[in-house]
Amino acid sequence: MSFGVIEEDSVAAIAAHPFGDLRFTGERFALADVRLLAPILPSKVIGIGKNYAEHAREMGGEPPEEPVVFSKPSTTVIGPGETVAYPEKLSQRVDYEGELAVVIGRMCREVPAARAAEVILGYTCGNDVTARDLQQRDGQWTRAKGFDTFCPLGPWIETSADPADLAITTMVNGEVRQDARTSLLIHDIPTLIEYVSQVMTLLPGDVILTGTPAGVGPLEIDDEVSVTIESIGTLTNRVVSRE
Repeated sequence: MSFGVIEEDSVAAIAAHPFGDLRFTGERFALADVRLLAPILPSKVIGIGKNYAEHAREMGGEPPEEPVVFSKPSTTVIGPGETVAYPEKLSQRVDYEGELAVVIGRMCREVPAARAAEVILGYTCGNDVTARDLQQRDGQWTRAKGFDTFCPLGPWIETSADPADLAITTMVNGEVRQDARTSLLIHDIPTLIEYVSQVMTLLPGDVILTGTPAGVGPLEIDDEVSVTIESIGTLTNRVVSRE
C-alpha cells in the first residue's frame, strides 16, 4: 500500500504517509491505472449513533442529549470496489448506513471544540454496515458492527471540504435510500472530536463516523451500495456471501 495525492486525472506518489509535511517521490500515475484501496488503515474506528434526529426516531427513540459512542475494529475496514461479506450463518438482516467520516491527522486528546479543525486531516465517505438483528438481540453493538468488511471507506480523503453542510446520499442498486445534509447532524464535528478525545487518545489515521441519516435498510446478496457525499466523491461496494 502506498499513498498519493490525486490531481485531476493523475496521482502524484508521496513518500511514507500523508501526515505532516508531504514529500513527493516524483512518480506520477494515471488515476485510471491505479487501484484505490481504503484511504487509511486506522488504529480504531469510532462510531456515533443516532446523530440525525429522524434516524433516531426511525430506530424507535428520541435524539440523545449526548453523543452515543461505539467502536468498530480496524479489521472492518475495506476500500472502494471491495466486497461486503454477508455473514448468513449468523445474521439475516444486514443494513447499510451511509456516513461522513472524519480522518484524524495528528495524535491528540482533550481537544477543545474550538481547536478541532487543527487535528483533522480530511473527510471521506463511510458505510457503517450493521447486522441489525444482532444489534437488537445483543443489546449492545460490538458484534453487530464488528464483522470483517463492515466498514467501507473511500474513495479518498478530501482535505479541503467544508463539512458543515454537505449533501449525503446512499443508493442501493441505483435507487436512492438515504438523502440528507450534514447540517442536520445533532452533534457537529467539533463537538464530536471534543467529546471522544476526552475519553481516548486519537492517533493519526483514526476515523470518526459521524452518524447516519434516516432511511437505513437491509442489503441482500449481490446488491451494490453507493455512498455519495458532496465535495468528496462516491464509495461503491457490492455485497457477497461470506459463506
